[in-house]
Amino acid sequence: MWSEGQIWCSPERHGQITGVMKAQIDHLPLNIGGMRPTQGRALAVMQVSGGSQSFNAVNTLRLLGRWMRMFTIPNQSSVAKAFQEFDDAGRMRASSYYDRIVDVVEELIRFTVLLRPHVDRLSDRYSERKEAAGAPRDVASDLSAIATAHQQKSADARN
Repeated sequence: MWSEGQIWCSPERHGQITGVMKAQIDHLPLNIGGMRPTQGRALAVMQVSGGSQSFNAVNTLRLLGRWMRMFTIPNQSSVAKAFQEFDDAGRMRASSYYDRIVDVVEELIRFTVLLRPHVDRLSDRYSERKEAAGAPRDVASDLSAIATAHQQKSADARN
């Protein structure tokens, strides 16, 4: 609930994200008492694999992020042969993969900061406003009013 941006990273197993990663994402609620915990958050996606480079896991994470109504940034990272990319102390070696991860995180920060003042406007949905019981519509700011204005005028003319 408190995050503005998230990084999802999964190993690629058999050409897909792991079951543990999928279960974790499935555990995130879409709605808690009218609050949508993931809606409007910036998201970066990354994957690691033991073999050749692939983008299956990041593509799935990107799709799931959109489904969770997150703003998934354009950049992503995929680290191939991850077992070769770390030293004995467990730190990632300097490489183009390391540089790419830094690029992704910097872009996530930029998008998060740029989205911050606009999240409410960008994640506002007609169906959610309509669902809110008894909430009056502000025709000056409700974009759906443009689409339904002619219907109201027609109904007024018939009466």
